Amino acid sequence: MKRTFTVITILITISLIGIILIQLSWLQNMILLTQEQIKEKVQQAIVKVGDDLMQYKGNYTTATHKLNNSILPEDFSLEFTRPTTLGRRFSAAELYEKIKSAFRAVDLDKVEFEFALTTINPRTRMWDVIERQSQGFLEAVEDSVNNFYRGYQLPAPTGSATENLAPDESIFIVAKNVKKTAIKSLRWRIAIALLFSIIIVVAFYLTVRTMLRQKKLGEIKNDFINNMTHEFKTPIATISLAVDAMRNEKVLQDRQKINYFSSIIKEENQRMNRQVETILKASQLERQEVNLNLEPLHVHDIISAVVDTFQLQLQEKNGEAEVSLGATNDLISADEVHFSNLVNNLIDNAVKYSKDNVPLNIRISTESTSKSFIMRVQDNGIGMSKETVKRVFERFYRAHTGNLHNVKGFGLGLSYVKTMVQAHGGEIHVDSTLGKGSVFTVEFPLKK
Repeated sequence: MKRTFTVITILITISLIGIILIQLSWLQNMILLTQEQIKEKVQQAIVKVGDDLMQYKGNYTTATHKLNNSILPEDFSLEFTRPTTLGRRFSAAELYEKIKSAFRAVDLDKVEFEFALTTINPRTRMWDVIERQSQGFLEAVEDSVNNFYRGYQLPAPTGSATENLAPDESIFIVAKNVKKTAIKSLRWRIAIALLFSIIIVVAFYLTVRTMLRQKKLGEIKNDFINNMTHEFKTPIATISLAVDAMRNEKVLQDRQKINYFSSIIKEENQRMNRQVETILKASQLERQEVNLNLEPLHVHDIISAVVDTFQLQLQEKNGEAEVSLGATNDLISADEVHFSNLVNNLIDNAVKYSKDNVPLNIRISTESTSKSFIMRVQDNGIGMSKETVKRVFERFYRAHTGNLHNVKGFGLGLSYVKTMVQAHGGEIHVDSTLGKGSVFTVEFPLKK
């Protein structure tokens, strides 16, 4: 079973890692593909802008001048014959609107851009003079990692009157933060992919957690069956021996021995009955079928009465119970029977888990605040490990002791204690050090 669980966990882990890696690869490819689509659309937009500007390329100026006494200005012929460049014809704002319109036409209206209109040096074929530009163009051009840069040449039309007279020009456009734009456009797909990845991880966690819990429940079930078998086997064997002894003719003739063996049978029968009642009580607690008969109760009286019932067991272990009832107010609302059982189980737990050949010392102390009554039960027993402390209040749980049954019980005592404490509106905490002992602290609200 343990090996199967390990194999299943490894296979699920490998599958989970594989699915996450595939998701990441898919997202990366989607982002790259979207970036390429944006770049292609930018190229389409710049061609659209370039074709639009080419319509105005190579036209002569049509500027007019006021005549002074019908005399033409000296530079009239020069001005009239000068070809108009696109930089002279359009302002930066007009170029921005043309580019914005082209971007909108190819669904890039949310993409930020910078631009420049320049003349081209006929020798180097590089830009010569920047005629018009947006404010952040030069800075955007330098950031080639995040931005996409493209240009479109605007030569004078072949066969036009200004061919070889008007300077060649180019329009340059820089699409800013292409990767960021691609990711932003895919945000819903990325969010859905992440959501499903989280769901898969949570499902994996719950699956492993459930398997671990089932494994622990299986171990607890086996321990419970072993303990129950042992607990019933002992009284059954004792009763069987007593019955066999009573069949002896000498015993049959001795009234005193008959009474002795009869008392043994009755005592062991009562012991088995108590064990059955313990299991039935645990079942009732699980189904929440226990009704509390709450009434005003002085806790100090209950503690004193319960401690008195343990005097014989303490003497057998050469132990003692130190009782320090320091609470100034011990009146709470509680069910007398269940509260007595609660105190009994805490003291019984200290007695059961005492050290061999070491005098048992149990300290029971109380104190009160303005709102609460606090009781502590401290012992010098074997203590508990951190793992046991975490699970000590679970039903049927007992610290692993192999196949040894030196401590009697089904692992229901402390589970019952916690259930009753909570039913009375209280809280319980435990501090323990392995090999040194444990301290159980119980707090109840005072009766108003």
